[in-house]
Amino acid sequence: MAEINVSPDADALARTVAEQLVQRLAAIQAGGRVPSIALTGGTIADAIYQAVAQLPSSDVDWTRVDFWWGDERYVPADSSDRNDRAVERDLLDGIGVDPARVHAMPASDDVPTDVAAAAAAYGREVREHGGGSFDLVLLGMGPDGHVASLFPGFPQLEVSDEIAVAVTDSPKPPPERISLTFPALNRTEEAWFLVSGEGKADAVARALAENGSVQDTPARGITVPHITWYLDQAAAGSL
Repeated sequence: MAEINVSPDADALARTVAEQLVQRLAAIQAGGRVPSIALTGGTIADAIYQAVAQLPSSDVDWTRVDFWWGDERYVPADSSDRNDRAVERDLLDGIGVDPARVHAMPASDDVPTDVAAAAAAYGREVREHGGGSFDLVLLGMGPDGHVASLFPGFPQLEVSDEIAVAVTDSPKPPPERISLTFPALNRTEEAWFLVSGEGKADAVARALAENGSVQDTPARGITVPHITWYLDQAAAGSL
């Protein structure tokens, strides 16, 4: 059963998740392990990363955190459309991370320059350098119920033998993306959905409904033991 945490507005949501994230990473480190976290992009995620950067950071050794991404826009490395650029700006550049522990997805001006080959390369990196699973996966969700870059009705929803896949016809620009698959996203004990805004309220309700399909609402494909939905009041409006 998913846990639902509702904040009054997006600002309060960002502060709540930021505090919980720092506490979670600190607890993992206190247990003697290096946390491994898969990050997401989007407006509310950016606000959360900014809120994390403003918190006292003494509880977390940021040089001992492995950062991964759940999906990425396949555009040049310096493009403002990339999720990793926003995370670097809002969080990573200011907290003293170990660059070797920041595992960005390939950009379109990297080698290889083919999105399918780039997705395969990221899958190999997760396999070779990951610890077997993530400690925490952060996820946004679109008004259509998509999660990462796994969109309703797309064949990538059915992929079970790859860690990362290419998306070449995304309904949201840009059209080319790389996304972790459900088997990869579900390699964690804990996933947090970060959702704000009235426009996503119906998708939240579909994702949490007793019945429904992953094809219609991909967020239903996240099936890890511990799922928390962090919502603002607007996003929770149809529950």
